[in-house]
Amino acid sequence: MNKYEIMFVVRPDMEEAEIKKTAESMKKVLTDSKAKIIEEKAIGQRELAYEIKKFNTGYYYLFVVEANPETEQEFNRVARINESLLRSIVVRVEE
Repeated sequence: MNKYEIMFVVRPDMEEAEIKKTAESMKKVLTDSKAKIIEEKAIGQRELAYEIKKFNTGYYYLFVVEANPETEQEFNRVARINESLLRSIVVRVEE
């Protein structure tokens, strides 16, 4: 099992309940693949460094997880498909 930091940005034009539902669905992708969530943080709405899909802000979420490489690949696959996400990044943390 490797340790990963996963950050993703949700579109700001959605209702608050939809934003939370999107974050929960991304968390479910991880837990369904048997990842252990160590830390979960809703950072909130922040300004983006540059415009993405005509948005200047987004809702940031950070997960720190222990998972296998297959889980990381599945998360990236789902993140690319999910139109509610503006961006996502997965970084492997060295121990």
